[in-house]
Amino acid sequence: MRTAMICAACLALGAAAPAHAETSLDYNASPLNYQNSDLNYDNSPLNYRNSPLNYDNSPRNLNSSNGIFDSSGKRIGYGGKAPSGVVNVFDNDGNRVGYRPAPKRGRGR
Repeated sequence: MRTAMICAACLALGAAAPAHAETSLDYNASPLNYQNSDLNYDNSPLNYRNSPLNYDNSPRNLNSSNGIFDSSGKRIGYGGKAPSGVVNVFDNDGNRVGYRPAPKRGRGR
């Protein structure tokens, strides 16, 4: 049930389903693509920008603008955009639960 609520929140933000459930055959959207991987420091909760220890991501910060809420208004996580354009979705504990791949780039870029 919790995963379903997070998935709904991810979809509301325009993010993909949880990374472990990614089914796309497109390498640009694949979690195997390093740009999307949580092994990439830009996507990792070990990066302070993505950390739940960062006050901007804290549920205690009433002025936070990156919170994700379920249908009853309960804060269930937060989102952040990596420099690559990947949108990462984390639960309140800092676990990466989903992502939206960066927009595709044209050939020759």
